[in-house]
Amino acid sequence: MTEKFESPRDGVWAHPYQLVSGQTQQHQLGHTRLWITLLDLEWQIREQSSKQGTDPENWYESTGHTLPSADVKVQRFVRTNDDGLLCFVPAMANLPTVIRPFQPLTIPAGARCVLYVGTTLWMKVCVGEARTELAEFPLAPPSMTWLGRNTREGELCYASSTYGRLALEAVPKRPWRAVTPVTIINEREKPLLLERFSLPTPLLAIYRNERGQLWTSGVTVKCETDMSSASLHIDHAVVAEAGKCEAIAPAREKLARGRRLVRAVDNIFG
Repeated sequence: MTEKFESPRDGVWAHPYQLVSGQTQQHQLGHTRLWITLLDLEWQIREQSSKQGTDPENWYESTGHTLPSADVKVQRFVRTNDDGLLCFVPAMANLPTVIRPFQPLTIPAGARCVLYVGTTLWMKVCVGEARTELAEFPLAPPSMTWLGRNTREGELCYASSTYGRLALEAVPKRPWRAVTPVTIINEREKPLLLERFSLPTPLLAIYRNERGQLWTSGVTVKCETDMSSASLHIDHAVVAEAGKCEAIAPAREKLARGRRLVRAVDNIFG
């Protein structure tokens, strides 16, 4: 069947879409294309990753009766009292994300800075008033890396390169990425060379401001003596610079005292 867009519009996170049987909704967001089809007794989801080149800046959505080619794999889900309601909920990565600035940054002794870091989101496809999750997809193919003292002590993480921007106005605002303000405090008596650090993405909730931009809770990392002594704190809200925000997705994991937090702290700087 020939592909075509029908009345493309801007997609919206956490917005209820109403489909009728036989319709297919298509989304182009990040480096992912999705087709969600509603039939009388089932939902069908088709997903395809697009080639990575320049980063897309918009989210296009259209609804019609067009399917992609048969080469695109289909996943099927039985319907259960969903009334044809469909929505898309953002989620942070399900593993910590190792952030590596393109150029290392040195923080002088006794100084602090705020880095604005953008990370790739996952899209959860949900149906019905209860937003029952059917599937989720990364909006850009993730890269994996190992963060730890050696090959036996550490954890598997996603890897992300960043400009590590210090000026908020220089941060691109894309609908498939969330911005996290990371405050780094160097209380040591010598400079701190920041080459990479671990962002605890599963512990971050997602918020949307009045311009539709997505933010996460702020993160503060304090280094008092050496790298292994660094402590981590996650704020319960976004920074004031984000503007008025509403929470639209909880963190995947709750921040609590326990093994998960200890591992995150142990591996902040790799």
